[in-house]
Amino acid sequence: MIIKNISLRNNTGLFTIHIVDHIISKIEKFKADEIYDDNDVIDGEGNLAMPPYVEPHIHYDTLLTAGEPRWNTSGTLFEGIGIWLDRKKSLTKKDVKERAITAMKWQIAQGVQFVRTHIDITDHKLTALEAILEVKEEMSNYLEIQIVAFPQEGIVSFNGTENLIIKAIELGADAVGGIPHFEFTREDGVESVKKSFEIAIKYDKMLDFHCDEIDDEQSRFIEVVAAEAHKNNYGKFVSASHATAMHSYNNAYTSKLFRLLSISDISIIANPLVNINLQGRFDTFPKRRGITRVKELLDSGINVCFGTDDIFDPFYSLGTGNMLNVLNMGLHVCQMLGYEQVKKSFDLITTNSASALNITKDYGLEVGNTANLIIVSGKDEFDILRRMAPIEYSIRKGKVIAHTIPSVSKIFINGTNEVINFNK
Repeated sequence: MIIKNISLRNNTGLFTIHIVDHIISKIEKFKADEIYDDNDVIDGEGNLAMPPYVEPHIHYDTLLTAGEPRWNTSGTLFEGIGIWLDRKKSLTKKDVKERAITAMKWQIAQGVQFVRTHIDITDHKLTALEAILEVKEEMSNYLEIQIVAFPQEGIVSFNGTENLIIKAIELGADAVGGIPHFEFTREDGVESVKKSFEIAIKYDKMLDFHCDEIDDEQSRFIEVVAAEAHKNNYGKFVSASHATAMHSYNNAYTSKLFRLLSISDISIIANPLVNINLQGRFDTFPKRRGITRVKELLDSGINVCFGTDDIFDPFYSLGTGNMLNVLNMGLHVCQMLGYEQVKKSFDLITTNSASALNITKDYGLEVGNTANLIIVSGKDEFDILRRMAPIEYSIRKGKVIAHTIPSVSKIFINGTNEVINFNK
């Protein structure tokens, strides 16, 4: 395959990518008059090619269940959890698989090729986990999926969770989860973090905590996670998702915390769409934005990325898995709409996410890497985000797995028939 006439991030001019046996064999300057022997040629028309979008945080087991068995009328995280616990009682493998595969197809069409999903294992039957393990194998040619054994009801506060996590790992889970702020007490939360580390280190697994997903300024489990990561020299395998309480920390404590985060080498995964929906629900006015300190974390050299979290479920009633929607919301809420900030921000859904998931070895448009890439309908990152441009091609292992034809509109003014294409 040859992909010609494309733009590349952080480069000027146009380029041609040569792919041989699903590997990027050569990247060279585009020559308009060159004729290629290869019959499989894609003309990028000057659009931007980049590594695929990486989804670092989504719940495949809960998605597409909004309104079942009831709607979240308060909009709070805690009501959402209660609704999910009721919906969980009726789970079947068929139910979970059908919903997950539907969402995966949406993701594939929108340029996602790498995913980390949190699957609730506080279910002695492990129905959802077994379903997603099957789907992971079935969809492996299109998506690379990591599964987090997520203890939604707590590790210390739910009977038998440690054994369920271990069983999940033995069945094929890739990472150990935790939710310390949801445990019964502060002491239980600290104990749960330590137990998660013990299991992950013993079985050589990654860790990803739902951490301080609350507006309570006293919820400070992120320091416990970071300290354990530092003590065990395990930071590159650890992520703290949400961390929304950081929004409410005083600056003196935050300054101390940032030092610990920096030396711990953990990643922070924010989920702007869901964070802005669930947080601040107990405020009158002023209302907190309820998202972690993204700009300040980035300025301190800490790895930050953005995830979708939920799609049409008890926690978030909208969504299609479009990573540009996630990025758009995050940049607005974090007030990061400067020109250079927007261009750099695509790291939050590509390279930074890849780093959090430890998939950097073969990720990126470099000679010798596997030919996994997307071609987005726009000349650069700013242009793409402004127009919320679609993915024209998603290519995995040198083969096209999704192709979108940008839509056009016709307007009729003063007897004219003019075509408007917002994607060009």
